[in-house]
Amino acid sequence: MKKKTTQLCIVTVIGEDHVGIVGRLAMVMARANINILDITQKVFEETFVMTMAVDVAMATIGMDKIKSRLDRMGEEMALKITIQDDNIFKAMHRV
Repeated sequence: MKKKTTQLCIVTVIGEDHVGIVGRLAMVMARANINILDITQKVFEETFVMTMAVDVAMATIGMDKIKSRLDRMGEEMALKITIQDDNIFKAMHRV
């Protein structure tokens, strides 16, 4: 099978730090066949902040469904989770 070109997206997660955030997010990504390329995380006092670069080119579901699953996870874990195309993320965060 020929691999599609890479389609990079950036996932951001912000909320109160607690056990299971990275594991649960990794499970959501794996179930959708989304490859995690890089993770950066920090905890500031009790606030968890993470950015994750992912490749959605081979995802088994569309972006609407991915966003829906991340929204549901965010609600269940009291987190703000977003996913954006890499180019949009870069344009929004350009200084």
